[in-house]
Amino acid sequence: MAKRKQNLTVIKQHTAGIDIGSRKIFIGIAGMPVKSFDTFTSSYQKAIEYLKDNNIKSIAMESTGVYWITLYDMLEEAGFEVCLVKSNSIKNVPGRKTDVLDCQWIQQLHSYGLLKSSFIPPNDIRTLRSYTTLRRKNIQLASDHIRRAQKALDLMNIKLHFVISEIHGKSGMRILKAILNGEHNPHNLVELCDKQILKHKRESVIDSLIGNYKDEYLFALKQAVEGYEYYQTKILECDKQIEKLLDVLTKDLPVPKKINKPKAIRRNKPNIKNLHLSLMKLTGGIDPSQITGFTDATLLDIISRVGLDMSFWKTAKHFSSWTGLAPNLHDSGNKKKNKKVKNKSSAGQIFRIAAHSLANSKHNAFGAFYKRIRAKKGKLFAMKATARKLAVTYYNIMTKGVDYVEEGITQYQQKVKEQRVKYLQKQARYFGFSLTPN
Repeated sequence: MAKRKQNLTVIKQHTAGIDIGSRKIFIGIAGMPVKSFDTFTSSYQKAIEYLKDNNIKSIAMESTGVYWITLYDMLEEAGFEVCLVKSNSIKNVPGRKTDVLDCQWIQQLHSYGLLKSSFIPPNDIRTLRSYTTLRRKNIQLASDHIRRAQKALDLMNIKLHFVISEIHGKSGMRILKAILNGEHNPHNLVELCDKQILKHKRESVIDSLIGNYKDEYLFALKQAVEGYEYYQTKILECDKQIEKLLDVLTKDLPVPKKINKPKAIRRNKPNIKNLHLSLMKLTGGIDPSQITGFTDATLLDIISRVGLDMSFWKTAKHFSSWTGLAPNLHDSGNKKKNKKVKNKSSAGQIFRIAAHSLANSKHNAFGAFYKRIRAKKGKLFAMKATARKLAVTYYNIMTKGVDYVEEGITQYQQKVKEQRVKYLQKQARYFGFSLTPN
């Protein structure tokens, strides 16, 4: 019996597909020849007029590099419904004819409702993301200059960075600037340290400051310190822009009745006035910054990536998968295989950084969870699993509005013990035995 061929039904009318390149864009509309435009802003404006003239309501296009961003913003501002899709979601759909161009294929799939739009936060959140991303890059560049300063110290056989935990702290910077100003006497330099350092490490600091002060190495140290201070000013400028944006976003929002005390931020603290209050206004009083390993800086970064509306992800599993933290398990028959899937997410990286800060923790449940998984599967697996657990906790707090309560390592260990006992009892019943506690 011959199989009946079923045709797909068009469920979206007035659609277009756009293939974006670095020099040209190609627009496909059903029943019309493909039309190309340059990637100049004036050409984008002509393309928008072309789409309006053909009564287009919904547009699908690939997320090609950074080329899509400007066109996406212009199309969104012009009132079009824009569906941004990943290239692999288009390639995985079979049935494409060889003579169909990319933009025509995108249009066809979009009209059939076969394309799922990528998550794009609102415009104000995208603006916040730009500032926080630039701030993070400036922090990375500043860190590069600290590493260069450490190398210059090593060349001079000055081991200050082995004795003081952070040479870019107040004590370390005072010593480095004094060295650059010509002070090379270790007994004079040590007096620039904080009282706590003098109390416990005075002799070690003196020994570490005896070195070979050569001009070329001092010059390298000078450039590294100047570079670090330069990027500190750039970080401060980003903080001011973020502060202005938060003031605009929270201007008409009410102050929540209950606001928890903000947690201390140890590294790269944003110089933003009333940061905790602004974040609580944005979230309506929901406070994920109380999650172990989180601070207001962490919450600011996550909001700039995922926004405030979590309805795009139906469940916590969808959210953890989107962040690239879900296990990559692929079953084939009775075999379970780990398949490497390239799924990099800036939001997932934030959760990984938070998980890394908990690796050596001795007093909370997340730290105990990390150690338990590390003993079974290793550090990398444990790091990802802990980051996923943090992402699920964040999703549940943001969607359900519950307060986070640290259950503590003792309670967590008791919970794991009960689960193991329950499993052993189940196994005993399966083999016809019973367990009796001592």
